[in-house]
Amino acid sequence: MLEYEVTAQRVDTHGSLAQCKQAQLVIDTDLDGRPDAFNPAELLLAAVAACILKNLERIAPMIHFDYRGVTVKVHGVRQDSPPKMMRIEYEITVDSDENDRKLELMHENIRKYGTVYNTVAPGTELKGILRRSASV
Repeated sequence: MLEYEVTAQRVDTHGSLAQCKQAQLVIDTDLDGRPDAFNPAELLLAAVAACILKNLERIAPMIHFDYRGVTVKVHGVRQDSPPKMMRIEYEITVDSDENDRKLELMHENIRKYGTVYNTVAPGTELKGILRRSASV
């Protein structure tokens, strides 16, 4: 089993700092919000995007998937009471010459083997698409 550890500490009324390994991340914990940091909901969406990107990197060599670049857009819908992320939708845009079957195979593997993806999916409507960029 793999284990992970992150430490977060309040800096002041405007933000906090999360640390892991040799990395630091400023977190928006200001009640009024702040534009220069991710709030907790945005961190969740970023974790979904990071999971998708990491899986693409891991899966590509296994299925001989060639690509030049990838962008992931994630959109979340939160309800207020009780506070909960109700729906997360994503769009993976890949700059690739791979055929449609290879694109679908990549998307299947991303959905099947993502740690964050599989953690979020049971409690949230999680859906998305993988498409080829328009430039191809």
